Amino acid sequence: MEEKKEETKNKNVKKANLLDHNSIKHILDESVSDIVTSHGYKEDVRLSNLKLFLGAIIIVVALVAQFYNKKFPENRDFLIGCIALYVVLNGVLQLILFTKEKNAILFTYPPEGSFTSTGLVVSSKLPRFSDEYTLTIDSADPKSISAGKSVQFTKSVTQWFTKDGVLVEGLFWKDVEALIKDYAKEEPKKKK
Repeated sequence: MEEKKEETKNKNVKKANLLDHNSIKHILDESVSDIVTSHGYKEDVRLSNLKLFLGAIIIVVALVAQFYNKKFPENRDFLIGCIALYVVLNGVLQLILFTKEKNAILFTYPPEGSFTSTGLVVSSKLPRFSDEYTLTIDSADPKSISAGKSVQFTKSVTQWFTKDGVLVEGLFWKDVEALIKDYAKEEPKKKK
């Protein structure tokens, strides 16, 4: 009986390799997503779906270029068109990543029953060779009347991990919840 309890505890433990900043950031980002969605914000996956759709079109273009019926000298113009389309679609995909997604780890809809009409954009940074984790909460539509001010915190990840690399979720949850509450209590921008 006690073995099952220990197994259950070990399954829920989030452990990171402390020498790998990507592992640390991944665990923190997953936890942030869990915390934000537990506060009534539903994830908005429209941008992810758009990226997947563009990626699928890019793959289809590449497959059509590869397996076209005619051999090389005859299909030269067709291949040039496919290559150009491939480059343009990849450029559009990169433009979306650069302008819309940036460092975002989560896009949300506004919580149900809320007076605000915008969701959240949650983004994070953990620079290489640094222990400073920055979490930012912005409005999904910063030009909206109901958009709140951007809030962020920067703290050392050493506050949330044990020496064995286990995330102390209680401490991290408190910090993220405080940031969410700070964003929620900000007065919306007034129209000028």
